[in-house]
Amino acid sequence: MLGIDRHRPPHDRGSSHGESRVTREAIGEGDDYVPLARRSHQLWREMEAETGESLMLTTGGLFIGAPGLGGEHPGKTDFVRRTIEVAARHDIDHEVLTASETRRRFPPFNLRDDEIAYFEPGAGLLYPERCVAAQLTLAKRAGAEVRIGETVESLLPMAGGVRVVTDQGAYEAGQVVVAAGPWAPGLLGGAWGRSLRLYRQVMHWFEPDDAAAFAPGRFPVFMWMHDQGAGDWFYGFPVIPGSRGVKMSDERFAVAAPAPEEIDRTVTKGEALAMRRRHVAGRLEGLGGAWLRSVACTYTLTPDSRFLIGRDPNRERTIVVSACSGHGFKHSPAIGEAVAALALDGAAPAVLAPFDPARSC
Repeated sequence: MLGIDRHRPPHDRGSSHGESRVTREAIGEGDDYVPLARRSHQLWREMEAETGESLMLTTGGLFIGAPGLGGEHPGKTDFVRRTIEVAARHDIDHEVLTASETRRRFPPFNLRDDEIAYFEPGAGLLYPERCVAAQLTLAKRAGAEVRIGETVESLLPMAGGVRVVTDQGAYEAGQVVVAAGPWAPGLLGGAWGRSLRLYRQVMHWFEPDDAAAFAPGRFPVFMWMHDQGAGDWFYGFPVIPGSRGVKMSDERFAVAAPAPEEIDRTVTKGEALAMRRRHVAGRLEGLGGAWLRSVACTYTLTPDSRFLIGRDPNRERTIVVSACSGHGFKHSPAIGEAVAALALDGAAPAVLAPFDPARSC
């Protein structure tokens, strides 16, 4: 087995960096994701045991909004209600809290009286850079060869397989898996290039007035849908060990980038302060401290914001694992397990059926 990456993972050129990623079992984006989330939680813990690394931190998770709020996240209306319904259908441990109950139990959260919170005690965060490093370590232990700093330029069909041409040579394989994130449209071409869109997203860190009030165990990961618009929501994390700030972000989909190399990686203080004014002011208490830093990342979105995972309808020996539309990292162990089964057994596991690329191509 051979893996090729043009950069040196873990790196900051895609969607798998920035200290932390939210993970949860009740997936408001739809029931189809729950088996992936649950299996991934098991696999993250197994990887921790095998590598000795801390990869997942359980903090609890708050998902906030007014009942019936029509704002979208990503591609789904009434996200909090959907999350509650998914949790009930799948018997996921949770509570539904009133605004006053939430304010009492989690003092920094200043909910409006008409808002509620879904609380999932088993939710938390992943350390993406550690996770990627652990996955690569285990792949190498299993016999994989990993070539970094090498760019795949083309995939050419050949009798019985695929010829992979890079800037340093060529390889022949019976099958290839393309998990290229924002480079997938250019590499796959055709309908892929026309349907997938790249968007710049920004993560910000702010210094809390009292770091202890925002520590894991007192301050959960959260997602807050506070108004009707597609951009009227934000999410955040506690102050994790080794970091000074409370990390927060929203999502922007107004302007697509033509190529990953054209994503603006520079983030201004003005962007960070505008995000704090728009989302944080009046909602989270105790975050009047300094702006510490910001970093940009890239989301690769499908037209319906759902995953594309499965065989390329036009190239039977090519398996596509992209795009995950900005909400895929937490699912990556289960996706990898299922894609390996697809490559080895030929038939797609049931968990992949809802994400068949044929719907887009």
